[in-house]
Formats: sequence, structure tokens, C-alpha cells
Amino acid sequence: MQLIREVLEARKAAFGAWCVMDNSFGAELVGRAGFDWACIDMQHGHVTSSETLVPMLQALNRTDTPTLVRVPWKSDSGAIMRALDAGAQGVVIPMVDTPEEAALAASACRYPPVGERSWGPMRISMEVEGYTPEAGNAIALCLVMIETSQGMARIDELLDVPGVDGAYVGPADLTISHGGGLNFRSDNAMLHEMAETVVEACARHGKLAGFHANGPAEAAHWAEVGFRLVAVTADAALIREGAQRALSELRECLDAR
Repeated sequence: MQLIREVLEARKAAFGAWCVMDNSFGAELVGRAGFDWACIDMQHGHVTSSETLVPMLQALNRTDTPTLVRVPWKSDSGAIMRALDAGAQGVVIPMVDTPEEAALAASACRYPPVGERSWGPMRISMEVEGYTPEAGNAIALCLVMIETSQGMARIDELLDVPGVDGAYVGPADLTISHGGGLNFRSDNAMLHEMAETVVEACARHGKLAGFHANGPAEAAHWAEVGFRLVAVTADAALIREGAQRALSELRECLDAR
């Protein structure tokens, strides 16, 4: 099993794709595309149960793609533990505002005595030979999302929480929460300034900086800014864009006849 921590050690930036559709075959296609990592979205995506999550993790594990899970909500410790037990190598925690919320998530990611994760590594123990509580603690990534005005204001406090491995910028909610409109791209000066602040804070604390980019060009830009875990696209976006491109090419061919 390729570990996302090893990928990050080997690369200046690791580029991934999100899976928002509740489909294991779609997840396998994302894995076979060759992304450095994937993330299954249980907050805004259509993946709403373990019955769907497990087959998707199985498909991604088969392609040796390190996979994270964005859990439904920041206070759902049970969802964090289930995702890690099922084969995820880390979790993305949405809408984190306070150090207390960050600490709750971090504790759910780690076995005692450093956390409160309950022992029951159903699938992950089959993927990682010799799995132990210590191995589980070393593997799991806990990323808090920076996407609210309060979370942004308290970024240093959040990153100072033991067990928090990094901050992942959600540009849509972060921009909206600061009155920056519906422009979530790098040409939004307000967003860019906040993103740079997150990168600098992560550097101060020795933590990982992640960003949810909007397409390849944007992903390349944010990697240059200093983000090391960068989302490029999502399965649904790839289908929509591919379908639109095929139809446009067809119409051009027909018009040229």
C-alpha cells in the first residue's frame, strides 16, 4: 500500500482528484488515471454511507492510490473512525472554527494514549502488513479545513493543536465567508492573500498546506504558491467537461462538412 506520507516526502507537491459520485467504478477510473492521491467527499458529495464508501476505498486501494475522506461534519468522530477503519489514510475535516473542534478531530484519528480512536481496523489492517495502534497513528493524516472567517483568524491556534497534520483551504466557503463573492480562483486578490497566510502559517508550524484548486492551471499556480497537497479536479467535473468537449468537437466536424 502506497502511503500518502511517502508520496509527500518524494514530491514538492502532490496532485489529487476528488470523488463526489457514489460509484466504485468511477473511483477506480480516478485511481487508474495516475493521480498522486484521491479524496472521497462525504460532505457535499453523494457518498453518504459505509456501504458506498467501502467499495470505493477498495477500488482506490486496488490502484494503489492513497485516499483521504472528507467526513460529513467536523463533530462526527464516528465517521472519522469508520473512514480510517475502512482504508482511508486520512481525513479532511470541514468548517473548523476552534482549537477545540480541531482537537476533537485529531483525537478521533489516533489510538490511546494520544487519542480516543477505538480499535477495529477492519480493512486498513489488511492493507498494511503488521498494522498496530502505533502504525495507525503514524499513517493517519488529520487535515482541518480553513474555510470560515473564524478559522482563518485562528489559523495558528488550529495548527498548534497536537495531532493536526495540516490545513486544507476550501476556497469557496472561505471567500464567501469574507464577502469576497463567487470568484474562487487565483485572480481573486482577497482569496490569494488569505491563501498565502495559510501557507506561511503551515510553514511556521511545520504542517502540511493543502488547497482545493479549480482545474489544472489553477492547481499549478497554487503549488507554486507553496501548497503541497493540491486537488486538481473531481470525477463529476471530468465527466461534464469530457462530455461537453466531445459534443463541441462533433458539432465542429459536422459544420465543416
